Amino acid sequence: MLRLDSSMFRESAKSHASKKLSNLILSFIAVFLVIYLAEAIIPAIISSKPLNEALTEMGYYDKDKNLSFKQSMKISEEISVKPHVMIPYLFCTVFGTLISIGYCHYFELRKVSSMGVRKRRAGLHYASGLIIGILMMALIVLLSAVTGTVSVKTADDVNIGLITLYLLGFLVQGMSEEFIFRGYFMTTLGANHSPYLAIGISSAAFSLFHAANPGISPIALLNLFLFGVFAAVYMIHTNNIWGVCAIHSMWNFSQGNLFGISVSGSGNIESLLVTSSKSSNSLLTGGKFGIEGSAFTTVILAAAIAAVLILQKRREAQQSGTAAPTAGK
Repeated sequence: MLRLDSSMFRESAKSHASKKLSNLILSFIAVFLVIYLAEAIIPAIISSKPLNEALTEMGYYDKDKNLSFKQSMKISEEISVKPHVMIPYLFCTVFGTLISIGYCHYFELRKVSSMGVRKRRAGLHYASGLIIGILMMALIVLLSAVTGTVSVKTADDVNIGLITLYLLGFLVQGMSEEFIFRGYFMTTLGANHSPYLAIGISSAAFSLFHAANPGISPIALLNLFLFGVFAAVYMIHTNNIWGVCAIHSMWNFSQGNLFGISVSGSGNIESLLVTSSKSSNSLLTGGKFGIEGSAFTTVILAAAIAAVLILQKRREAQQSGTAAPTAGK
């Protein structure tokens, strides 16, 4: 069995965090709620006026009309993907990064390096991650197009300035989720428990974090879990967080702003290309949740996990082979 050992876990073991699994999970829930509130304040203020105007127009406050909860939620979802609301939200996710770092530093009393924050080859790791993120999403779209599930065409009236803002926003957002779920939660769990348990629990938390998204389905939850596993093993293999931050950011950006696909059920946003479904089979298209909920994504993520594990196995075999002669002396 692979050891999946990492200096991040060894560094985190020196922290003042509880050794009890239940306490670690409860602490994470508390920290996550603080992060959720911090990230939501500014977007809530920005969206309050257009949301009230839309609800008033639809008769939500009219006693003679009965606007269902489902209809009101649909209006809320439509407003949340408007550029003037979504872009500020993406930038506000920086609070997730700051709070998770602050918690690890001031409460668990551990170094930021234990979260995978390393200066050595940081730029190379990040650049590699950007490429990997685009390639993975491109392969998913290619499989979908080759099988006739979707069609891809160029978009009309592309707003490059707006797409650039989305890119910057997704760079912040992808980094935030990685610092929360991998940099903080996974390394805290892996410090005193099995790396497999740390990967499993942190990936399940990442999946459940998206459980309320529009169009969520069992396969979408599975794929979110698999993405979490991939990000975890990739981070362990590179012993660095910057690569997975870039992968996550570019996965979301290329999905939404390059290929024009709904990102985790968020709806369509400004994009260079437009990807349209040609099949009614939600197992292949992902339905309302987007391509992340498709079987093609399952295949690519499973292959990516296998590839990283193979590389990790080779590394561990080489390390064992190097250590063996020394042990015999």
